[in-house]
Amino acid sequence: AAPRPAHGCGSGALLGRFGVLLQALLALCAFSTLMLKRFKEPKAERRPWRIWFYDTSKQAIGALFIHFANVFLSDLTEEDPCSLYLINFILDATLGMLLIWLGVKVVSWIVQHKNYTYLVFGEYGDPPQAAAWIGQCILYLLIMVFEKTVISLVLLIPGWTKLQQILLGYIPNPQLELVLVMFVVPFIVNAIMFWVVDSLIMRKYKQKDTLDINGSTETPRARRTEESQVLLSPDMDFDQSESDQDISGLWGTSQKMKQPSYQVVI
Repeated sequence: AAPRPAHGCGSGALLGRFGVLLQALLALCAFSTLMLKRFKEPKAERRPWRIWFYDTSKQAIGALFIHFANVFLSDLTEEDPCSLYLINFILDATLGMLLIWLGVKVVSWIVQHKNYTYLVFGEYGDPPQAAAWIGQCILYLLIMVFEKTVISLVLLIPGWTKLQQILLGYIPNPQLELVLVMFVVPFIVNAIMFWVVDSLIMRKYKQKDTLDINGSTETPRARRTEESQVLLSPDMDFDQSESDQDISGLWGTSQKMKQPSYQVVI
C-alpha cells in the first residue's frame, strides 16, 4: 500500500511568522466586534469610551491568556498541533462558555453579598476608579484560569486522538489548515463569545439601580423626580403665593360689594 501523504501543520507552526501574522489579524478583527457592539447600543445607554475600555480590556486579558495557553498545550504533543489547538478552542467555546457564565454569576453573587462595591463587574465608581478595574480584571482572570484548568482535565479523557485525526485529516495543505485553525474558525466563534461575555460583565443600565462607589444606591427615576421637585418647587411656591394674594384680594372686594348700606331717615 502506498504510504499516506503527510498533512497537518508541523511543530512550531503556530508560533511561526505566518502563524503570528494570523493571530494578530484575528485579534484585530475579533475585538472590532466589541466596538461594533458599542455603537449598536442605544444612545441613551451607550457606554463612555473609558467605561467601554474597562469592560473590554477584561475580555482582552482573558482571551490572551486562553489563546497562549492553547498554543502552549498544542505544542506539547508530537501530533498535529493545529488539530489539537482546534479541539481546545471548540471546548473553550462550548463547555468553557458555560463555565465562564457560571463563574461570572458566582463571583457576582459573592461580591454583592459581601458588599465589595469595587468588585461588581461593570461598576467603577463616579468618577471611574482604576483600582476597581484592576480588581475586576484579577477576578475575571481567575475565572479564565478555572475554565482552562477544567478544559485541560477534560482533554485527558481518552478518545480525543481519533477526533483530532477526523477534524483536519482531509486537508492536505498545512498553510490552509493553519488559516482555518488560527483565523477563520476562531474569528467566528470569538465574535460570538465576545458579544455574549460583554453582555454578562457590562453594567445593566435598565435592570439595576445606579450603584455608587461608596455603596449608596439611587435609581434614575428617583433622581429625575428629585430634580423635578427642586426645579418646580420655587415656581409652585411663587404661583401659590400669588394666587393666594389674588384670591384674598378678590374675596375682600366681594365682601365690600356685599356689605349693606344703611340710610337714616328723619
